[in-house]
Amino acid sequence: MPKEEHKVEYTTVSIPKPLVEKIKERMKGTGFSSVSSYVTYVLRQVISSIEEEERSKQAFTKEEEEKVKQRLRDLGYID
Repeated sequence: MPKEEHKVEYTTVSIPKPLVEKIKERMKGTGFSSVSSYVTYVLRQVISSIEEEERSKQAFTKEEEEKVKQRLRDLGYID
């Protein structure tokens, strides 16, 4: 019994023609065969970068956390 292949579904996105021309210029020499494959690659990179940034964000730096704790101590909320 053959493995079930993972099928990827696609959709269509409209891009203004002047932007497509700029993308085609940037694609030269990259090995990408279509605007779609290049745009997909770029969007994956952007999304990955945003997700990584979100994962690395902290609510407070250690210094800010210590200031909050000290303020709570000064107010008598924590010992």
